[in-house]
Amino acid sequence: MSAERSLFVGTSGYSFADWVGPFYSAGTKSGDYLRYYATQFGTVEVNSTYYRIPQARGIAQMEARTPDAFRFIVKLNQAMTHESGAGPELYREFLAAVQPLKDAGKYHGLLAQFPWGFKKTDENKRHLEVMRERLVGEPLWAEFRHASWMHPKLPDWLRERSLGYCAVDEPALPGLVPPVTHVTNDIGYVRFHGRNEQTWWGRGGGDRYDYNYSQPQLEEWVQRIESMARQAKQTYLFFNNCHAGQAAGNAKLMEELLKRQGLLA
Repeated sequence: MSAERSLFVGTSGYSFADWVGPFYSAGTKSGDYLRYYATQFGTVEVNSTYYRIPQARGIAQMEARTPDAFRFIVKLNQAMTHESGAGPELYREFLAAVQPLKDAGKYHGLLAQFPWGFKKTDENKRHLEVMRERLVGEPLWAEFRHASWMHPKLPDWLRERSLGYCAVDEPALPGLVPPVTHVTNDIGYVRFHGRNEQTWWGRGGGDRYDYNYSQPQLEEWVQRIESMARQAKQTYLFFNNCHAGQAAGNAKLMEELLKRQGLLA
């Protein structure tokens, strides 16, 4: 791979109290989580923005806890992805909130994670197009959860609209998206959700993201990641199996596997 091509591994969020012990040292205060996280990883996916659009000053405080080369990917608000919000003010408010990351040179794009109910329909395709118009010029990836989107023409449809494709690792259940990879906007993207078949739909009383990948399961991905990295200028890998620090542990293991293959320095 050429020198300009690079891989970045991190987690989907970092502010979890149950990471104290497994990842953060005992007694670590929440205000110090990100500062420590940034000593271990070079990128993070900001998930808190899904639940509410923050004030720009809050994002600025987050940015200030990270070194100059740190990279942020920001998840779009649920009003955009789960409620089909399309009003221009909603998008203006969101972009204003992330402006401090842009000013610091640490902003690297937006993730639109859609729910399973967001199926491949003309209406939903139009919503994606409106979203693209509202976020013109922004690096933007779409994560689909419903298998109806898995059509041979999907990669070209996304490329024509400068939309990235977010690959997923999740349970092999009917209707869910299989572990297919595409690079449609020059940047690869993968999210690892775990493979909790029993609790994915809320059965069994557990958390769908309470999952710890084995080394062989992550090794399944190394060849796919290498292929993506050869096509992409950058490739991002985020672990969303956030329970009890498992995401951080699996991200570290993935880094080690990629180093063994010469894909990470």
